[in-house]
Amino acid sequence: MTDNDIAYDLKITKTEGRQLNAPGTWVSGTIAGHAFQVLVFEGHAENADYELGTSRISKLWLRRRADRQVVANFDRGWDVEPATNTAREIVDFLAAGIAEHTFGH
Repeated sequence: MTDNDIAYDLKITKTEGRQLNAPGTWVSGTIAGHAFQVLVFEGHAENADYELGTSRISKLWLRRRADRQVVANFDRGWDVEPATNTAREIVDFLAAGIAEHTFGH
């Protein structure tokens, strides 16, 4: 799959604001046979170690739907690094644009 192919069936199923210590937004959906949830922020993390690259994502969970296997989990650091090439492509795709999609910038 290429990046263009990976999002052919992207569906955002829920977007929910969070107003705790640092307001962020939970985004849930499906993509390429996987379910995902991400916690994304409008700005970058004060501690760069708490953010997936420069994506503004502090938490990302990815599960393959066919066998319900968690294939990636990032919670201010990798708990489960992407286990497949498809998982890596999905993580890269979400990291590249979910914040912009959610916040419009």
